[in-house]
Amino acid sequence: MKKLFLFAGLLSLCFFACTKQNSNSGGSTTHVTVKMTDAPGAFNSVILNVKSVVIVTDKGEQTLNVNGGPVDILRFRSGRDTVLADADIPAGSIQQVRLVLNDTGNRVIVGGVSYDLTTPSGQTSGVKLNVHEDLTAGIAYTMRLDFDAAQSIVLTGNGKYILKPVIRAIATAASGALTGMVTPASSSPKVYAIAGTDTVGTVADANGKYYFPGLAAGSYQVKFVPVSPYAVKTVTNVAVVNGAVTDMGTVTITQ
Repeated sequence: MKKLFLFAGLLSLCFFACTKQNSNSGGSTTHVTVKMTDAPGAFNSVILNVKSVVIVTDKGEQTLNVNGGPVDILRFRSGRDTVLADADIPAGSIQQVRLVLNDTGNRVIVGGVSYDLTTPSGQTSGVKLNVHEDLTAGIAYTMRLDFDAAQSIVLTGNGKYILKPVIRAIATAASGALTGMVTPASSSPKVYAIAGTDTVGTVADANGKYYFPGLAAGSYQVKFVPVSPYAVKTVTNVAVVNGAVTDMGTVTITQ
C-alpha cells in the first residue's frame, strides 16, 4: 500500500500523431497534466468534488479549473488514474500544489451508507502539498497526486468523517524537446522531426533557430527543406529523452 496520497499531473501531452506545425521558439512555458490516483481504503466509495488545482511556482500562482463532476477516487487504484486538469504554465520551480474542493458533493460511503466528508481546509485555501520540482520549458509533465484513503479519512467520536489528506505528489517528465540552429539563416528551411510514420514540423526563425517542444522519447531523423538554391539535408539517429532538451548544435545547409 502506498504511504502517501493524492493527485497528479501530465499530460501527457502528445504533440505527435500526423504532421503538425509547432512554434519555432523555445518559449517559456511547460505543459502540465494533473492526475489523481488512490491507495486502497476500507470504504465503498470516496467521492471528492474538486473545483480547481492551484500550482504555485516561482513565477506566481496558476489556477487550473476542473470541469468534471465529483470523482470516486476509489475507482482509480492499482496504477489507474484520472485526469483532473491540464494546461500550459510558466516554466520554473514548483513550490506548492493546492487542491481546492467545492463546498458540497464530498462524501464517503461505508457499508452502503453515505456520509458527508468534512473538508474545511480543502474548501477554502485548498489542500496544500509542498512540491519541489523544476519544470523545463518545452517539456511536458504529468503530476500525479496519490491519495491514501486509509490514512486520509478519519472517523470522529460523534460519527462524522473528516478528510485529513495524506498525499504524495510525483512530477514526471512525459516528453522531451529538440532544438538547434541552421546556417546560413537565409536558407529559411522547414524542419521536420520524423520517427517512424510520425512527423512534426516547424520553421527556422530569422536567426536560424528551430525548436520542437513536447516530443515523445525516441530516435529521430531531422530533415531540413530549405529554399532554393539550397539542398535538402537529413540528420539521422537524433535521440530525444524525456525531461531533456536535445541540442543539435549548428547544422550547415549547402547549395
